[in-house]
Amino acid sequence: MRLFHFSDDPKIACFTPRPVLKPSPRPPGRDWLNGALVWAIEEGRQAMYLFPRDCPRILLWPTDATTAEDQARFWQGSAARTIAYVEEAWLDAIAKATICRYALPPETFESLDDAGMWVSRAPVIPTRMEIISELPRALEAQGAELRAMPSLAPLRGVWSTTLHASGIRLRNARGWPAG
Repeated sequence: MRLFHFSDDPKIACFTPRPVLKPSPRPPGRDWLNGALVWAIEEGRQAMYLFPRDCPRILLWPTDATTAEDQARFWQGSAARTIAYVEEAWLDAIAKATICRYALPPETFESLDDAGMWVSRAPVIPTRMEIISELPRALEAQGAELRAMPSLAPLRGVWSTTLHASGIRLRNARGWPAG
């Protein structure tokens, strides 16, 4: 298994556990997820982080429970494995951005069994750093189709479908409700 952490900082020698900046409501017994952790994503879901850090985005992919209707509605015949929605205002920044992908040793990580996310409670020294540019091409290489719309707000109901939906940095999206 390969795990990665994405950053705009090319000089990270060691990832030190730190609490999330904006704590989220957690189920009972999972409040520790707002504590000091190093976060990583597994290779198969790295498309979620092939964006500038503050770029709001929603990524969708089918699950075993996805209905043909939901798949047809959102995929519209696309052969992509993942659909990545962003706001049109971010397209230029996405095209020009350069990010760093750090490879992390898996030994201290535990799976959250959620969208390919893993966490470590211990410091982690990366084994490799690679600079990635041409993010739209990198997304395509991961099987993700990039789609732009004026605002992500019309997609708020996607969490009520049978698709998996991951929303990242939605607090930066136009018209997205606070909280």
